[in-house]
Amino acid sequence: MTRDERGGVTVFVVIFTTTLLLFAGLVIDGGHLLAARRLAINEAEAAARAGAQAIRTESLRSDGPVVVDPDGARRRALEYLAGTGHHATVESKDDTVQVEVSFTQPLAILGLAGLGQVTVRGTGDAQGVTGLVKERP
Repeated sequence: MTRDERGGVTVFVVIFTTTLLLFAGLVIDGGHLLAARRLAINEAEAAARAGAQAIRTESLRSDGPVVVDPDGARRRALEYLAGTGHHATVESKDDTVQVEVSFTQPLAILGLAGLGQVTVRGTGDAQGVTGLVKERP
């Protein structure tokens, strides 16, 4: 008796090809997700720095701590991010501005397996300062 082995190689090729495509998807889409996360962090940090420039004038003229204008900080940060088209939340408290940027990143290869897109988030914060003053000995 002989066994019929027709189609045995086809099953192996299908499984191997599927595994190879999933691995390629993890590598390629994973790299794109890491780059998108870095972009979100960079945008959030830059927007926070732009917002931290909205320092209240009266705090500059006094010897007290620097105080950031919350409305001005929000406006400046959102103006900075306007060109990106990404969603952002801006919070300002005392001398610190915090920005969180989020957007969706489409998946090229893993999208074929049903994973269409992933939400990427990045945060950044900055403090308003007036400059460095060297104390005299």
